[in-house]
Amino acid sequence: MFLAISAKYGDVPSVDLLVWSELPTGAGLGSSAAYAVCLAAALLMACRAISCPLKEGDSTGRWTEAELTLINSWAFQGERVIHGNPSGVDNAVGVWGGALRYQSGKITPLKRVPVLRILLTNTKVPRSTKVLVASVKEKILKFPAILEPVLDSISAISQECQSVLEAMPAEPAAEHYPVLEELFDINQHHLNVLGVGHPSLDKLCRVTASHGLHSKLTGAGGGGCGITLLRPDTSLLAVEAAKQDLCACGFECWETTIGAPGVTLHSSSSLNTRVLHALAHS
Repeated sequence: MFLAISAKYGDVPSVDLLVWSELPTGAGLGSSAAYAVCLAAALLMACRAISCPLKEGDSTGRWTEAELTLINSWAFQGERVIHGNPSGVDNAVGVWGGALRYQSGKITPLKRVPVLRILLTNTKVPRSTKVLVASVKEKILKFPAILEPVLDSISAISQECQSVLEAMPAEPAAEHYPVLEELFDINQHHLNVLGVGHPSLDKLCRVTASHGLHSKLTGAGGGGCGITLLRPDTSLLAVEAAKQDLCACGFECWETTIGAPGVTLHSSSSLNTRVLHALAHS
């Protein structure tokens, strides 16, 4: 990426790149895409292909839509180096943030999607996105009459989920969640049929189901991470009990939310103590 950007926009000045991340690698959380997005933005800004979005006194700044599109195009090239033939979804989410819809190569930001509470669980089972994608492709070519309807059903699940999310208010009510929970369950079964499940993910789903919660894999599957939907009325005690049981399986859990801003330039004053400490001691 350094050489290609230098060749297109003029030499990138000599730089030291220091990378610090809280995302576990190989877990299906888009860590490679996050890296590619940050790297693309930094290199493009270093050679002045994009502007510095920070104004005086600002703690953070975002680039223009055109500049974000440029960052995304280079980040996708980075993903191609890492994964071979990626969809482009992970780097697009890293650039624009929020929630996106991907269909037939077209990526569309979703509007008015509410903030959803989730439990994010890392099974700590390593996997390769490139290998899993190739395996699914091979299986589809081998059994097209069986697996193409499964893909059509997964597409229908996505469309139904989008309709539910866009119908939900900013503060979701409890009645919307049973539909999302059913969609989680159906989707997880379909993904197992495609061959991207794993015994660790099956265990994750069983453990959370014992607490009345619904889970599915995220990312390429084959291990990695799963997400568990938390209703607004899910008690803290229930969440903590589920987390304890998952950790007892050797997994790692975080309670978080879906949806966040995309790639952003931060001033040093906006960084939290943990980040500053990590940077200072690298």
